[in-house]
Amino acid sequence: MSQVPLKMPNNNTAPRAVLLTTALLALSLSAQAVEDRKTTLYVDAGRAPHNNTATNSLTLGVILPWGSERRLWGTAVTSYADLFVSQWRAPSPDRTSHNNFTQLGAIALWRFRFDEGASPWFAEAGIGITQMNEQYETPDRRFSTLFQFTEQLGIGRTFGARGEHEISLRFQHFSNASIRKPNPGENFYRLRYAYRF
Repeated sequence: MSQVPLKMPNNNTAPRAVLLTTALLALSLSAQAVEDRKTTLYVDAGRAPHNNTATNSLTLGVILPWGSERRLWGTAVTSYADLFVSQWRAPSPDRTSHNNFTQLGAIALWRFRFDEGASPWFAEAGIGITQMNEQYETPDRRFSTLFQFTEQLGIGRTFGARGEHEISLRFQHFSNASIRKPNPGENFYRLRYAYRF
């Protein structure tokens, strides 16, 4: 039985493979960070529970990147303009029916992507302004202004071949900062799905 001689790998093959693998890994990690700089559309559903009632919301929005990426505390920080329209469905003050309210808003938003931007996990914080179409009133709270400030905190994760999908949980507060009384505010817990182009 004849034996086929084994070829020993060229000494340059292993270092080239390591360099190529490292380069591909670096490109894939930087691609994740670059994905954050793209326009994003989202839909989220929210609920504001209080006493024995709750207000539900459905929101459609677009997130537009602005500014440049920064590094802070081991994260990649990107900034956005979040523009949205939201529909609130709340119990009427006499609890016999429901009222619908439309809200327009704009938020300055900052995303902190962990592991210097390489992680699929991120946290967000934002502050903005909103305008309701009519005065919000439920059985236990009443806004005194159509104009409201809003603050938002969120945590989420991107997924997909290009990091094009994301799911996040959010907490969002609305109030007029006591420019007029009463100012009970409203707090929503939200689940968001977003698609990045």
